[in-house]
Amino acid sequence: YEIERKFLVNGEYKSFAFKQYRIQQGYLSVSKENVVRVRVRDDKGFLTIKSGAVKDRFTRHEWEYEIPLADADEMLCLCAQGVIDKTRYLVKAGAHTLEVDEFYGDNEGLVFAEV
Repeated sequence: YEIERKFLVNGEYKSFAFKQYRIQQGYLSVSKENVVRVRVRDDKGFLTIKSGAVKDRFTRHEWEYEIPLADADEMLCLCAQGVIDKTRYLVKAGAHTLEVDEFYGDNEGLVFAEV
């Protein structure tokens, strides 16, 4: 199961990051029941399937598989809603690691943290 919480970020975070990487992603299918996403991260391709909310409405199933980079690049071209371009920063916060995403393109200026 995956439980996600997202928060807008408006302070300094880059200097606290211990790792960062560029991500390009798009959605091949989006519905209430499931989401199919393709992603390129660090020159690797990934295909992710997420279920709709289950149990407590905050939890959902998620499966992610590494796929050939060439396949991921081709699949990104099939994403009708366009491709999201962002840099992800990993930031330690106590016992947790925050994933802070800084967006580019149409979403320029948007920054949020996921726990």
